[in-house]
Amino acid sequence: MTLQDREAQACAIIDAMAHELRKLSLYLHDNPELGLEEHKAVNVINQFLENYNFTSQVGLTDLPELQTALRGDYNCEAHHKMAFLGEYDALPELGHGCGHNLIAMMSLGAAIAFSQSVPETWGTTFFGCPAEETIGGKVYMAEAGLFKGYEAALIIHPGGENEVGGTSLATHPLEITFHGRSCHIASLTDSGINALDCAVDLYQKIKELKKTFPKGAIVGTIFTEAGTAPNVVTSKATIRMTVRGSTVDDLEGIILPAIKEAAQEIAASYGARVEMHHYEPLFKDMRQDKQLLALFNDVMTEFGETPRILPDDEADGSTDVGNVSYEVPTAQPTLQIGLGLEAHTPEFTCAAGSDYGLEQAIKGAKIMAVVALRYALGK
Repeated sequence: MTLQDREAQACAIIDAMAHELRKLSLYLHDNPELGLEEHKAVNVINQFLENYNFTSQVGLTDLPELQTALRGDYNCEAHHKMAFLGEYDALPELGHGCGHNLIAMMSLGAAIAFSQSVPETWGTTFFGCPAEETIGGKVYMAEAGLFKGYEAALIIHPGGENEVGGTSLATHPLEITFHGRSCHIASLTDSGINALDCAVDLYQKIKELKKTFPKGAIVGTIFTEAGTAPNVVTSKATIRMTVRGSTVDDLEGIILPAIKEAAQEIAASYGARVEMHHYEPLFKDMRQDKQLLALFNDVMTEFGETPRILPDDEADGSTDVGNVSYEVPTAQPTLQIGLGLEAHTPEFTCAAGSDYGLEQAIKGAKIMAVVALRYALGK
């Protein structure tokens, strides 16, 4: 069988299960679940995989962060293996305003089609990845070594235009709490130690530090605790930050150490105590594989979806797919489901359940399956 024959077979397989894929995607859309609560999604995806002779496992490792993760394996003893990444968590109030119901649908369709059209020397795994919007399930999956041994990992994200390339920002959110000493604001004998002064000074210092950080650095700051009464010296003040950099090296080696050092110096100058912790895990920057990107560009164009080629350093957010890209060749293009759409909006939620969005996701499944076949058989 030629590669062209296998590609045609994969597309025919997706067409044959298109009704089932749409039904599954609409079920997810109509039953949105937040990260780590995706029990309905996991159950229906698990059953779908088993219906197509995949061996499926729900709850990967003993980590609580992976209890709504799953994997479906087909021919898992094969010498070569391809991974397809699915997502299914939703957003508060908005539901599937990031189109994860379509991501699950595309990756499921592509995984099943690939498994049935690739030579027997190749195995297939569908990874169900929980909580992308919050803790980043792929962070924990990568740390557990679940992506090791795969030739590549593929995923397509729905969006407002067709895009191939670019990257994502590394991010490691940080919380800093200053502990001072309370007293009455008008005390003649004790001026206390004002933790809020520490926090305000740090806020101002970060504004100065931003000017010295590498290109791409972003620090967003809020006060989550700043005292209880204006006539009492604040004994505890807390700042929460989203801290991002173009690369993990910039973030962990330059940006975060500078912020932490400033916090320690400010605390010492007031005689206060400071605590720091990362309230979310490290999302690494995306290292997209050039060969996979070239294939996605070719195949998307063949399917009538000419993508915009993004510069290697263009990034407008963060994703746990970046952590996968540090473990295995990875690519995540964007497939438009409505021109000009912005994710995390009511309009995007509507598009993710629309006939056009579902039709585009069927096309996305075919694109991913064809890319996987060309990558596998071209090696």
